Amino acid sequence: MNQQTSRDRSGESKGPAMEPSYSRSVAVHEWLFLGIAPDRSVINLLVEGEGGLRPEELTRAVAVASEANPGARLVLEGKRWVDSGKAPEVLVFDEESFNRERLDSSALRTELPETGPTCEVLLFPGASTTVVFRAAHAVMDARGLLMWANDVFRVLRGQDPMGATSRIDGDELIRQVCAPDAAPPPSEPPTAEFASPLGPRPISSPGPIWRRRTVDGTHLGATAKVISALAAAYGPGRFIVPVDLRRHAPHVRSTAMLAQALHLEVQVGDGWEEVQREMLTGLAERRELASGADPVIMKVPLPVLRMGAEELDKDAAQYNSYPGRAYVSHLGTVNLDDVSANDFQATSVYALGNANPGSPPEIDLVETPGRTEITLAWHDGPGADARADALLDIIEEALSPREHRGWAGNRTDRALPTERSVVQLFRERVERAPDRVALSGPEGYVTYAELSRRADAVAAELRRRGAGPGTVVGLLAGRTVAAIAGLWGVLRVGACYLPLDVRHPDLRLTELLTDAGSRYCLVERPYDQRDCVPESCQSLPLDDLAGVEGPSAESADATINPDDLAYIIYTSGSTGRPKGVQIEHRNLVNYVHWATREFGIDDQTRMPLLTSPSFDVSGTSVFLPLLAGGEVVLMRDDPNHLSLRRLLTESGANALNLTPSHLDLIGHLDLAPTGYRSIIVVGEQLRVEVAARAQRMFGPDCRIINEYGPTEATIGCTAHTYTPRTDSSASVVPIGLPADNTKVFLLDAERRFVAPGEVGEMYLGGAQLARGYLGRPDLNRERFPILADGTRVYRTGDHARLLATGELEFIGRIDDQVKVRGHRVEPAEIAQALEDHPAVDRAVVVARTRRGQTGKALYAYALTNATVTQEQLTDHLVARLPAYMVPAATVVVPELPYTVSGKVDIRALPDPFDTNPDTAVGGDAETADPLHEAVAQIWSRTLGVDRARLDGQANFHRLGGDSISLLAMLAAVSRELLATAGEDAFMAELPAILREPTLERVAALVRQARDEAGTVRQ
Repeated sequence: MNQQTSRDRSGESKGPAMEPSYSRSVAVHEWLFLGIAPDRSVINLLVEGEGGLRPEELTRAVAVASEANPGARLVLEGKRWVDSGKAPEVLVFDEESFNRERLDSSALRTELPETGPTCEVLLFPGASTTVVFRAAHAVMDARGLLMWANDVFRVLRGQDPMGATSRIDGDELIRQVCAPDAAPPPSEPPTAEFASPLGPRPISSPGPIWRRRTVDGTHLGATAKVISALAAAYGPGRFIVPVDLRRHAPHVRSTAMLAQALHLEVQVGDGWEEVQREMLTGLAERRELASGADPVIMKVPLPVLRMGAEELDKDAAQYNSYPGRAYVSHLGTVNLDDVSANDFQATSVYALGNANPGSPPEIDLVETPGRTEITLAWHDGPGADARADALLDIIEEALSPREHRGWAGNRTDRALPTERSVVQLFRERVERAPDRVALSGPEGYVTYAELSRRADAVAAELRRRGAGPGTVVGLLAGRTVAAIAGLWGVLRVGACYLPLDVRHPDLRLTELLTDAGSRYCLVERPYDQRDCVPESCQSLPLDDLAGVEGPSAESADATINPDDLAYIIYTSGSTGRPKGVQIEHRNLVNYVHWATREFGIDDQTRMPLLTSPSFDVSGTSVFLPLLAGGEVVLMRDDPNHLSLRRLLTESGANALNLTPSHLDLIGHLDLAPTGYRSIIVVGEQLRVEVAARAQRMFGPDCRIINEYGPTEATIGCTAHTYTPRTDSSASVVPIGLPADNTKVFLLDAERRFVAPGEVGEMYLGGAQLARGYLGRPDLNRERFPILADGTRVYRTGDHARLLATGELEFIGRIDDQVKVRGHRVEPAEIAQALEDHPAVDRAVVVARTRRGQTGKALYAYALTNATVTQEQLTDHLVARLPAYMVPAATVVVPELPYTVSGKVDIRALPDPFDTNPDTAVGGDAETADPLHEAVAQIWSRTLGVDRARLDGQANFHRLGGDSISLLAMLAAVSRELLATAGEDAFMAELPAILREPTLERVAALVRQARDEAGTVRQ
């Protein structure tokens, strides 16, 4: 042990220089504890955390907190505790001085003499910093120790300590709260008659051992569950539960020893509910007040008490006989923020109790959000380790049954076929088949060699400018050859790419580039004319760098480490700020190997890129085909029924990767595509009716694969192939089983594992788990917690359950988050953007199901301080948010309705259709026009709006239509009202429709298309 600070261990009391400012009497039970050997009557509270604590700052904080909690500075003078005026010492040790796994350190076994000092603080720095607050049990109980520790951390955070200056002791507290005629009769001293569940121990104990077990979740009736399980395993007996007397006087703030024992007689077969009921009855009857020590003990000198304690301990050891089976103590729930400081974030709190003479084993429980810490204190000896672990196994099973924790679907360990990065794998593909077609589309065919040459040109320029590992490079481009070349160019220099959606407003793009700290942004024409690249970022001409002309610039690729970042993708943020998800190469390569095998991707695969590069599922369409030697089909136009029809019939594609909404749109096309091998559906819940329709359309040999996965788990992490025979009885398609080296855990609101078949929140762990959110440590702690076994997980906010088939079924969201076109949207981010408008004081955004539809649309409600139109508010949002985040309607309301709990009453918000002036209709003359009427009927069916509410100025978007439903409406108009020639002319007017999506405008364009084509759909 390398002790960096010395201390006086003589135990000699030098006494205060003047009358102490704080003193109190020694209570009877405190005197009894003083009669126990000091080194065996010390309680320890341990705080583990990430980050460091500077010894000098901790020393100062201990001094200030102890001034406010003088119980931490007490020494014994006669039969009184007096304030020494001297702060407890802070002792700093090296990391090797504390074996965290075995909870073993000589510093934890050092005595605290009753004459002083009676408290101290130990600091064990290291990868995981541990702070230990220690106190003689005669002067403090666990609750008092926690009060003092909390105040130390308050001072470290720059706050004033709460303080605990009451002079009350346990005897006085009992006298104050119990009138003589109301006090329970004194209890008889318990006789020693119960064997220890840990078996016999040496008569001469070599000292205590401590063992720790961490269990996921916080548990109702945890103390009763522990006692019931121990009685079932070791036989009936008495269990001793320490009770905090402060419950009788909540106003009292004292660190004193204010705990009394409640004795529970428990039989084998007593369920935890029965034990809980008996414990609550005992507390209601205040039985713990009758268990105090006989006052005559105060007349017994401490040396005599100590001799008696030693004899009692020898007899207990010789006959393995104790006054109870075990002490079971529960400190309650500790908020980790209360024991954290600016540079130190607590991750766990637990207590180490005593192995007191003549006492049974002590079990201590401490709960923190999401976990329960269990420690066991007992005497060391032969076989004690194994017996202690067996006892903790019993407790763990009682709180968290193995059946709930274990699931065969999580047996996913699988060695990767190679450790090479995606950069190396792509280079090998180029070398193996340089003349194979890598990309096809509007720009023609591009071979692997040509794509690689263009990527090298981009890499050369980035390398010349100093880009490398740790550099974030923006990529503002469409679904083009240059975009794919730019992506590989960034990866080849070891940098990380940030894909940007060209349809997002400039303000949004500027915000993302700034937040990511991008030094460079590769910009494709014509987007170089936009004002979106901040001054801190250099704009580079992607077309010129990745152009066809120019010499080869091939050079050695950067060395890629598994923990290097591959890309950052931003998702919507609940705080009003987008979150940058950091995906490492190790995450990406695991996904590539699993998905390639799971989806049947090979060198014959031709997969279109349908989604924006800023949508992480586009990685499936880019990485899987190119790393398997296949082909990526670039689709320049955004998906609509016309472009999708051409894709399906003319592109030669044989696989698709798309959202359920797009698959639903395809399902309504009058097509029978051939040659398709797999349809990968991801981003939203896949309904059985959509999957069944797709299966009929693409044929029985085409696999319809439902993939699930948030951005934080690298594109997709579970999958299920739709099977009509087994899946048709449900409404939604299962999401299947986890990917290789990936795990899914289902936990309830208290973070307990749920039983098979019960609904729980999905927590994802394993090789595809993202590094976390860029620059958001607070959010990382919240969304990426650590399970009890040390597994780092991502809390998805998605509900699921385990089916009888052993697969997962997605149920839905548990929070306000909603999926729009496969994108996760936090309504709070939209509300924040709306509140940035000077006329808006307060905004609320909600997701509602459109009448007659299965999906949800976003609606905004605003309280304003000035006259403002809905169009102005919408324009404000359009300039700041992606199109999929702009509400279908923005309603100005005079007030917001609230529930009795003070939350906005979503159900009481007005119907946006009733409020929106666009929906105020009457019988317009245009209904006499058959074409106008036909279009109106299609609108009514698509939007779920009564036909009577649609006049010529009805606005599709204002009526709740989003981009997918707009495409469905246009497809229905084309199918029902136009012939093929007219359809092309009609869809050529899509920009005009998007600018003015009114019923009158659409009907006029249909008529115009008919006239130009000279045909009408029969």
